[in-house]
Amino acid sequence: MDWISPENVIAVVTALLGVGVTFAVLLIERRVPRRKRIGHRVQLDTTVGERDDARLGLFNEQPNMTDATLVLLRIENDGAVSIGREDYNLDTHGLAVDFTPRTVRAVALTHAPFSAAAVEHSGGEVRLPRVALNRGQYFKLLVLLTGGTVGSPIEVTGEIRDGDIHPNHSTTFDDKPPLFGRAARAVVVTLTACVIVLASIIVTRDDSPPPMGCARGTLTVTGSTAFAPVVRDLAQQYEKDCEGAKVVVDPHGSTAGIRQLAEQGAKTTQGSPALLALSDGKKPEGYPQLREEPVAVSLYTVVLNDDVALDDITLGDLRRVYRGEITNWKVLGGPNLPVRIVSRGANSGTREVFQRRVLERNEPANSSQNCATKDDPEAKALRCELDSTEQVLTTVANLPGAIGYTELRSGTSLKGLHRIAINGHRPNVDEIGNSPYPYVEIEYVYTYGQPPADSLASGFLTYLTRGGGQAVIGTHGHLPCATPKGLRICGAG
Repeated sequence: MDWISPENVIAVVTALLGVGVTFAVLLIERRVPRRKRIGHRVQLDTTVGERDDARLGLFNEQPNMTDATLVLLRIENDGAVSIGREDYNLDTHGLAVDFTPRTVRAVALTHAPFSAAAVEHSGGEVRLPRVALNRGQYFKLLVLLTGGTVGSPIEVTGEIRDGDIHPNHSTTFDDKPPLFGRAARAVVVTLTACVIVLASIIVTRDDSPPPMGCARGTLTVTGSTAFAPVVRDLAQQYEKDCEGAKVVVDPHGSTAGIRQLAEQGAKTTQGSPALLALSDGKKPEGYPQLREEPVAVSLYTVVLNDDVALDDITLGDLRRVYRGEITNWKVLGGPNLPVRIVSRGANSGTREVFQRRVLERNEPANSSQNCATKDDPEAKALRCELDSTEQVLTTVANLPGAIGYTELRSGTSLKGLHRIAINGHRPNVDEIGNSPYPYVEIEYVYTYGQPPADSLASGFLTYLTRGGGQAVIGTHGHLPCATPKGLRICGAG
């Protein structure tokens, strides 16, 4: 039969032993009378110095305390049943604690179901009221003493109907384990052996199910260069989890990726091609065959070369910079350096988002090939275009007076540049949806039509938008659309 396997046999034997032991314990418990027990133990017995702040705070200053000691005594119901006030046989008090030859100077309580006023003490004895204790309930006495020495005998006495009062102790690493009978030892050894063998089989056998959406084959992901670091990590994790899958990340910009997907899809005779395109924001008009799914909410930031010691810029001044109305940073209180605008090409989704969300207009025309000097002396702004986010960041870091833009987490390890706030607001993932920070957009993934359900394109798409890939997206500083907050923002987008 299919269910007969080594681990199943061991599991059944272990279960039967466990059931048998359980019934045996129940029978024993029914035959053995359940007793009422009060246990006590000393948790602290130490000297108290003349200037000890703990003593002064708990008990106030008292005279003649040069030989003072402090004892913390825990009293608990460690029996099988609750103890009521009527279970104490003494009429005058419940329990008595004898510290002789030491003399009791003061008593404080913690976790006590009665007030300190109910405690009496004289000489070396403390008398406690008849207190009801549920099973496992406890209270503590902190007793200030004089005379005698640390470690002097401490005796707790009283009378409990159908029960007893005894010293107990907490389990520590140095305690000797309790001694079991032969039958108990045999059962424990057998159960332990079964569990070890079963665990060994489970650990050594790799039968964990693959992640949701696993598929074999080769897939190419293109589009956004700003989102490329996230996709590379996603691809690496997916390939690790899904044997036989190969995901190639080949970004060329959002618009270029959309165009490549549309062209390749039109040439494919067997439905959707093995290609996904990531776009910073929605695709341009005119691609009805492309099907979109939101992936994450992404934050972007404006970056400045470190020679320009500005930390914040108004939205109006930023627009004036990109219109060519401000050509030297000294106008904004910065150094005497020309403004050098380092931008992305027309295929860039990051640029499209910047124009739509921040500038509310297109950037000026390209006027420089090397980003340092104008090729067109009539142009207002010194502006160049580069192919990738990495190129923009490297150029801004190395070019005095340079300004550019990027996805928030890209280039965080580069030296020579810094992020700046816009109108006093900085990009913050926790404030997405609540902050007026303008440079924010939804990242979309596009397919040509509906990929086959068993294809790698469909599997990776599921991993990216709803599966384990959401955790990877979050570590890169994006807000996954599959989260409750992300669903609200992405749905509105």
